[in-house]
Amino acid sequence: MLHIRNIFIATIVFSLILAACAPAATPTPEKVIEKVVETQIVEKVVETIITPTPGPIEGTILIDGSSTVAPITIAVAEEFQKLNPEVRVPVGISGTGGGFKKFCNGETDISDASRPIKQSEIELCQQNGIEFIELPVAFDGLAVVVNPSNEFASCLTVEELKKMWQPEAEGVITNWSQIRDGFPNQPVSLYGPGVDSGTFDYFTEAIVGKAQSSRGDFLPSEDDNVLVQGIAGDPNALGFFGLAYYEENKDKLKLVAIDAGDGNCVLPDVETVANGTYQPLSRPLFIYINRERVDQKDEISAFVAYYLQNAATLVLDVGYIPLTDEIYQLAQQRYDKRITGTVFEGVTIGVSLADLLAKEQQ
Repeated sequence: MLHIRNIFIATIVFSLILAACAPAATPTPEKVIEKVVETQIVEKVVETIITPTPGPIEGTILIDGSSTVAPITIAVAEEFQKLNPEVRVPVGISGTGGGFKKFCNGETDISDASRPIKQSEIELCQQNGIEFIELPVAFDGLAVVVNPSNEFASCLTVEELKKMWQPEAEGVITNWSQIRDGFPNQPVSLYGPGVDSGTFDYFTEAIVGKAQSSRGDFLPSEDDNVLVQGIAGDPNALGFFGLAYYEENKDKLKLVAIDAGDGNCVLPDVETVANGTYQPLSRPLFIYINRERVDQKDEISAFVAYYLQNAATLVLDVGYIPLTDEIYQLAQQRYDKRITGTVFEGVTIGVSLADLLAKEQQ
């Protein structure tokens, strides 16, 4: 019995030796495919393992500018800092114009802006050797509002708004009855952002025809909350600011529809601003990045990437209108290529961001 067992074992061992020494069989096409797939998977795993993992980023990103864009940037900064606790992102609010002054003097890394940069601001940046990357981050509609007790001004035309706000109206157009026949004989009080505000610039350009062209006898403030309180407490008031501030205070204010001249009264909301039917008071919002600081601070690129990847969600959370996926992708490409300067050439009302950015990529 032992002898038979030894013969059996010897036979198995001899068979294994022959199999090891025999030339490899030509694999079938199916086996070749299986081998290639297996090799690719292994290589991918190895590559993932040996790729060095970047260490945590740290530093400070200095941001200032528009009170309109600030809620978006603050929301992005808060979420970004949760993932990157070693990075500080303080966000100041000094208005778009005030923010550009700091930015072009080299005091900040990023500037929030509710309008494109002006030629005079570009020249200031050039004087100080500062190049910038311009990135759109959201859409906004300017809300024209009155006191809730106002029962007659439900819709105003662009011409009526111009009649109120143009420089020639100062000290002349002081009563609601002068705006439209049938409006009551009661004084009109005007509230608006200060002259350093991008919202003021955009409104005056869209309504009066020239940025900063306005009567001076209105009640200004860079703080939109001050405007809300003023209009809410004044039965004769009319004012304007970003749509998000109306949404936050809709229980205190009455929203006015705008007739662009075609007889249609359109209220601003997510749909009418995004599809361009709320005109001429729909506008893009921006951030501007100091080009040199990008090379000096790794945290800036990480922040910008996070901003553009998450803006669609966070913009909605704070009451603004997100851009399309295409525009966010084009904006990221603009940043990746470090394209400096502005895509705007003097015309900002009713332009297509997608067309401007896509043209730049050609």
